[in-house]
Amino acid sequence: MKLGRNDPCPCGSGKKYKRCCMSNAGKINAQVMDDFEQIVAMNPNITLDELNLVAQSRMAQRNSQPLDDFCGLSPTQMSNWMYAGLADLKEVDVKVPDDLAASPVMSYLKLILDEAMANGGSFKATAKGNLPANLVKQASEQLPTFAVAVYETEPSISDFTGSNEDKFRALHYTRVLAEVAGIIYRRSGRYHVKKDAQKRYLNQGISAFFMPMLEAAIYQYNWAYFGVYDVSEDLSQFWVFMLWRLQTHRSVDQLNQELAIAFPALLDGMPESFHASKQETLSNLVESRFVTRFLQFWGFITLDPRRYQDGQRIERIVNLQPLLRQTFTFLL
Repeated sequence: MKLGRNDPCPCGSGKKYKRCCMSNAGKINAQVMDDFEQIVAMNPNITLDELNLVAQSRMAQRNSQPLDDFCGLSPTQMSNWMYAGLADLKEVDVKVPDDLAASPVMSYLKLILDEAMANGGSFKATAKGNLPANLVKQASEQLPTFAVAVYETEPSISDFTGSNEDKFRALHYTRVLAEVAGIIYRRSGRYHVKKDAQKRYLNQGISAFFMPMLEAAIYQYNWAYFGVYDVSEDLSQFWVFMLWRLQTHRSVDQLNQELAIAFPALLDGMPESFHASKQETLSNLVESRFVTRFLQFWGFITLDPRRYQDGQRIERIVNLQPLLRQTFTFLL
């Protein structure tokens, strides 16, 4: 039976074939079929069971071979990076840094927890359900301590300052992650810190929540949130690959090219308009959803927000922060 584009992918990811392995399957299948034809020609009496065993062995060999389209990764390694949880990732070690003060997300979470702990485990939300003004002010005052401060000039357009939570994206992002991670919840007009979270905070400090917050940001948070592009393509499954490439060469432009080559079906899913090509749309999504609202909010990198200077386009090169290498170590 022929596998259709909308059928479940045979790799077991649960995604549609066209959104998963289809782009590279043609190359691998053609190679495997050539092998089978040679095997049958040389062994005309081979049984179906024997052929199945050979097929499994050959597919395993093929899947373990590095591919140029994957920047030297094998399909097996790429599959692990796309679908495994933090604890099961291969060839990458994820650790909790000793000092989280340089991370905006974790610093804002600490403010939220301290505010609650100082008031018996909860504090009053605004009528709109946002964090209170005094907490927003404290968070805004932390901007000079972050590496990204070198690029912040106008508080009115800053992701890292604001007069209220609605105008303060990094803080709002942190509050949403804390709720998704099960650290805080809102009830009866107040934000509460869960009892077990209070105990962990007293015993371990803010470090206790680094991994839960990171897992929530990667696997549960909707990366399209805050988005201005009406594109449903999920970039979160490619986060390890993208992070590896940025650690290697620091170029957002090169990352976008590598992502399009590795996953052409992803590029096919991008809308094209008079104002932007498919590649440009993908590039905008990568920069806004991954580079800015994930890596920069966490304090892993900084990126000059200017795109042009003196009429010339500025190359999109990220500045890797110490927190990134303290958290992620690639073992390839």
